[in-house]
Amino acid sequence: MEQTLTTRLSQRLAALRAERGLTLEALAAQSGLSRAALSRMEKAEVSPTAEQLGKLCAAYGLTMSRLLAMVEDGFPPCLREAEQPVWQDRGFTRRVVSPGSAALAGEVLDCTLAPDTDISYHRPPVADLEHHLVLLSGRLAVTLDAQRHDLAPGDALRYRLSGASRFQTPPREAARYMLFLVTP
Repeated sequence: MEQTLTTRLSQRLAALRAERGLTLEALAAQSGLSRAALSRMEKAEVSPTAEQLGKLCAAYGLTMSRLLAMVEDGFPPCLREAEQPVWQDRGFTRRVVSPGSAALAGEVLDCTLAPDTDISYHRPPVADLEHHLVLLSGRLAVTLDAQRHDLAPGDALRYRLSGASRFQTPPREAARYMLFLVTP
């Protein structure tokens, strides 16, 4: 019987906590999520939101795409678009074009933010992770450690993420961008 992504993800989250010797209480303190929410995620009673996964990834020092790659069965050299995992949550769609792998330093994400979307992260999942963001369409404001960058199509933003970040789209315009991550 094939397991669902939610089931495989819940098993991986439980294994990550066990590998690090953390109690639910300790992980709750590190991630800012409630013990009850963590327990329900690990039991596959609920599917975690992108925001919740972001907090867990920060606590574990993983990128979200690397976490999602951990629940996939393998990494063929050619990954057709129909086979690429897609994650959607509250106006944010992330397609993992080229998943992370233990053998490779980079991964590629195709991201779309709906109009009037505002997503903030208090800290990166991995300190000093190298990012290369290329805006394909729309408008996108990216704030990195209190410095705002207003991007137009074709603009590229290169940075090492070490602190807070924020991604915002205007009220009537979506943004689509490619994000290239390079693990240190």
